[in-house]
Amino acid sequence: MRGHGDQESYYVASQWRLMGRRFRKHKLAMIGTVMLVILYLLGLFCEFFAPYGPYERHAAFLFCPPQRVHLVGPDGRLTLRPFLYGLDRKVNLDTMRKTYIEDPSTTFPLRFFAKGTPYLLFGFIPASRHFMTAGTGPLFLFGTDDLGRDMLSRVLYAARISLSIGLVGVFLSFVLGCLIGGISGFYGRTTDMVIQRIIDFLISLPTIPLWMALSAALPPKWPSIKVYFGITIILSFLGWCGLARVVRGKILELREEDFVMAARISGAGEPFIIVRHLLPSFISYLIVNLTLAIPSMILGETALSFLGLGLRPPVVSWGVLLQQAQNIRTIAGQPWLLIPALFVIATVLAFNFLGDGLRDAADPYK
Repeated sequence: MRGHGDQESYYVASQWRLMGRRFRKHKLAMIGTVMLVILYLLGLFCEFFAPYGPYERHAAFLFCPPQRVHLVGPDGRLTLRPFLYGLDRKVNLDTMRKTYIEDPSTTFPLRFFAKGTPYLLFGFIPASRHFMTAGTGPLFLFGTDDLGRDMLSRVLYAARISLSIGLVGVFLSFVLGCLIGGISGFYGRTTDMVIQRIIDFLISLPTIPLWMALSAALPPKWPSIKVYFGITIILSFLGWCGLARVVRGKILELREEDFVMAARISGAGEPFIIVRHLLPSFISYLIVNLTLAIPSMILGETALSFLGLGLRPPVVSWGVLLQQAQNIRTIAGQPWLLIPALFVIATVLAFNFLGDGLRDAADPYK
C-alpha cells in the first residue's frame, strides 16, 4: 500500500516538485551545486576568508612559491594543529633567481577565526577576524606574485568580481531575450520581421573583435565601478539574441492555445499575457538556458581582461590575475600564477553540471 501511495503522489505532484526529485538524483548536478555554493560563499565573504588584503605587499617574499601545510613536526611527531615552517630566502648563483627554503627551526601554527589584518566586510562593516591566519608568520598557500601580494587572497577577492559579472550580465541578457523574443513571437508580421532582421545582423557580427572594439572604447580614466558595468553591458550586448529566437519559437507555438484565448476573452492585456501566461509555460527551459549562459559570460570577461581590454588593475578579477601568466618565462618559473585559471575551469564545469541536471529535471516524466 505504501508503494502504491508513493506512485500516486508522484502523478499528482506539481511540476516543480517533480523537477526537484529528479534533480536531487542527478549526482553531477548536486556536485556542481555544492561547488557553486562554496565558490559564491568564498566570493561573497572574501574579506573574511582571505588572509590578507588584495593589495597588501610582502616585499621580502616576491614570487614566493606556495607553502606546504604540515602535520608532522621536526621531531617526527604527529600534531593535531597544522602549522607552517618559516622561509629562508636564498639566491641561486647559477640562475640568479631567488629561492625560498623551509626553515624547520621556526614554525607558525595555523589559527582559525583569529584576528589579523583589519578589513571592511562588504566595504562598510569593520572587522579583523579571518578564517585562517599564521600569526606573525607568512601564509602563502597559493604563493605570491611579482609584488609580493598573496595569490590566495587575490583569487578570493577576484571571485567576487568574476562570479558576479556573470550573474549581472546574464540577467540583462535574460530580460532582453525574453521581452524582445516574446514581442516578436506574439505580435508577428512586421514587428517579427524587423526584430528578426536585427537579430540576424547582430549574430553575424564577429563576437571577439566586437567585444575588443567596444572594450577599447571605454575611457581609460573611468573608475573601476564604471568599467565593471561597462564590461557587463558589453557582454550582454549579444547574449540575448539566441534566447530571443528560442522564446519567439516557443511563443509562436503557444499563442493560439486555449489558455491564451481564455486570457484574451477575460480582458487581459497583451503584455500581461506574454509575461504572466506564455513565458511561465516554458520556464523550465528558461532556467536551464540561464544556468548555461553564465559560464560564457564569465569566460568572456576573463578573456577580455586577460587581453588587457576588459577590467583593468587595480580591479581584481580572474582575468586580470591571469595577465601575469602571458609570459612563458613567468609560467615556467612561477606556475602558481595559473591558479586563477583552475577556478575558472571549476566554475564553468560546475555550471555545466548544474545545467545538465536542470535540463534532465525539466522533463520529470521522462
